[in-house]
Amino acid sequence: MTLEEKAKFFKALGSETRLKIFQNILHSPYVCDVNTEVRSLDLIKQATCVGTIAKEFDFSLPTISRHLKELKEARVIKMNKVSNKIYVEPDYAFLEEISECLNQIIQEGLHARK
Repeated sequence: MTLEEKAKFFKALGSETRLKIFQNILHSPYVCDVNTEVRSLDLIKQATCVGTIAKEFDFSLPTISRHLKELKEARVIKMNKVSNKIYVEPDYAFLEEISECLNQIIQEGLHARK
C-alpha cells in the first residue's frame, strides 16, 4: 500500500459527513431487497443500496453520490451496480490492510519510546 493510498483513505474519512456515511454502511441494520438471482453475483447479503443511504441522511442522490464516489476512490467502500440499483459495502480487504498498517505504526512508535 502506497503512502498516497493511505493519505487518500484518511482524507476521505476526514469529512464528518463521509465518516457518518461509512459508519452507516458498516453498521447498517437495513438492507435493500435482494433477489436470489442477484446473490449469485457475489453480492454480500448486507450490501446497502444508495437510495436507502440517501433516505437515512435526508440527502439528495447527487450529494450522496458525490460522497460515495470519494469513498470508493479511497477504497473505503465498494460499489456494485445490479439492474437499476447500486449496492454499497465496505471494502473489507482494504480496511484490513489499513488496520495492519496502523498497528505496525503504533507498535513501532511504542517500541521507539522504550
